Amino acid sequence: MSSTLHVFVVSPDTRSERRFDPHITIGQLKSKLELFTGIPVSSQLISVLNSDDDPTVVVQLSDDSKALGFYSLRDWQVLKVDDLNPSASFTGQLTDVSQVEKFELSDDAYAERKDSVLAYKQHHKVGRFAPKIDQVREASPAVDIAIGSRCEVESSEPGLSKRGTVRFVGETNFASGVWVGVEYDEPLGRNNGSVQGNVYFTCRPNYGVFVKPDKVKTGDFPELDLDLDEM
Repeated sequence: MSSTLHVFVVSPDTRSERRFDPHITIGQLKSKLELFTGIPVSSQLISVLNSDDDPTVVVQLSDDSKALGFYSLRDWQVLKVDDLNPSASFTGQLTDVSQVEKFELSDDAYAERKDSVLAYKQHHKVGRFAPKIDQVREASPAVDIAIGSRCEVESSEPGLSKRGTVRFVGETNFASGVWVGVEYDEPLGRNNGSVQGNVYFTCRPNYGVFVKPDKVKTGDFPELDLDLDEM
């Protein structure tokens, strides 16, 4: 016989995996079970089940003087501990929510409370109380820049003229407001007309750029023959 017996112990309020010495008596076992089931020794009725899935009672451990091993228990069987006098030990009452008095509050009364989740959301404008995007976003000013127009983009580098063709005018997902997408004549840009996976227009890599409308001047701007190797 193994020196340690592994079993599951279930009671009205508990379920756990336990190890016991098969040489202890049933009386000693009951003393141990009382510590974590809360059922007094005198009120315990211990039944052995094959498993959680098989509720058939194999045997009842009724003789306190017998050793646990006398009943030929196997590892991972279930010791089901019932309470013969639950009124004295309150067994099962801790998990019986039907006996708990419920606190109920009407919707109107809840709405008037200042310490509720609802009040917090209203005060901090969270969730359904958050301002709608359309209300927060200011109306974009009209931009008189036609797609397909030749243009020149303001440059911070002295003597450098960045010319190209307007390929996009409108709002984007990468930033608020109206943006102008330009396809440069030379590879002076930052992208190919796509930003963060969104395609606004198409061009060769490093020929595309997005700038604010006030940086763009449209008109008769022919292509320049730039020597980029000297830049």
